[in-house]
Amino acid sequence: MTGYDQPRLDRIATWMQSYIDTRRFAGASVLVAQGGQEVYYHDCGLRDLARATPFQRDTVARIYSMTKPITSVALMMLAERGLFHLDAPLSEFIPAFNDMECLITGATTIDDVTRCATPTLHQLLTHTSGLSYPFNPGVLGEKMADEDIIFRSNQGTLAQMCDRVADLPLAFHPGTRWEYSVSIDILGHVIEVVSGKTLEQFFVEEIFDPLGMNETRFSVPVTARDRFSALYTPLAGSGFSLGRVDNTNETLRLIDDVEGSPFLDAKMYSGGGGLVGTIDDYLKFAEMMRTGGAGLIGPKTLSFMMRNHLNGDIASMGPSSFAEQPMEGMGFGLGGAVVLDPGRSRTPSSIGDYSWGGMASTFFWIDPQTETSVIFFTQLSPSSAYPARPQLKALVHGAMT
Repeated sequence: MTGYDQPRLDRIATWMQSYIDTRRFAGASVLVAQGGQEVYYHDCGLRDLARATPFQRDTVARIYSMTKPITSVALMMLAERGLFHLDAPLSEFIPAFNDMECLITGATTIDDVTRCATPTLHQLLTHTSGLSYPFNPGVLGEKMADEDIIFRSNQGTLAQMCDRVADLPLAFHPGTRWEYSVSIDILGHVIEVVSGKTLEQFFVEEIFDPLGMNETRFSVPVTARDRFSALYTPLAGSGFSLGRVDNTNETLRLIDDVEGSPFLDAKMYSGGGGLVGTIDDYLKFAEMMRTGGAGLIGPKTLSFMMRNHLNGDIASMGPSSFAEQPMEGMGFGLGGAVVLDPGRSRTPSSIGDYSWGGMASTFFWIDPQTETSVIFFTQLSPSSAYPARPQLKALVHGAMT
């Protein structure tokens, strides 16, 4: 089995500290495990600059889109019980999606539409559904931004937000392109409909409690509120702007304080980006996926999830959207990206490694070839601000022997 050179792993601490010293990140932590054993951990910086509290192992962070793999696992847990199949149309579970329209090519207004099929569960899982995000370019993204459709934890119920999404057209005919979207949020409500539980109940009872993920929730646990991280951005506007934006002289501008944060009392359970948790909790989830399901889900189902479900790489699907990973040389499975060609992705990787990140610059990957799981936590939005992810992958792969 591949091993690790400790002096080379120690380079990670120097790299992390450089981000803190130059005020790109306020604080960060990284955890590397191989074969179920921890081989490296380091943290540095502050979780809250104003309060001068350290970013430590028990810091509770917003994992945003690293919620998506958890939701995808939850859906597949129900699928392997025979409760539905992945080619089922979304309208079987949420009737508001019954009569769908999509934008025509070159649409200039939200009314430039044509009839189209209802997307399937599989198309939602793989971001080929035609749904979008408000920070994506184009007519649909602009409309979603105008109507503030983003599945924030203080925006009502999942059912209500799903109906609002259903009132809008799709960006394209389902299955014809790849575009990062709110599709996993929609699937969170499908889980509720099929299971008869809220998404939070399903996660806690079926995933978190069995794995011992006791501090991963949609609301910051009361016992962990003194360890909740503040959220920062280098941008002048929203920390979730991904188009043409202005940077400020203050690279760590506070945008969500630990007091008054919507994550303290979540009303909407966003399966696409609503969870908070600790780095050790997320390692438990990653290791469950790497080692074959821990009895929660079948190993063959996980293997199915962690293979490429697109015809080629993401880039070949004509995306114009933001993504948490490179698009060239990267396929997409269910809930995360899959490395097809490390050379084309321009990042040291193993073929078949499975990964995803969150808007606050958090990141994880599972490498089946080297039996490695890596988790990176920080709190800076957007995740496109700095190239921390490929740099960390280069550091970890550079330490392999």
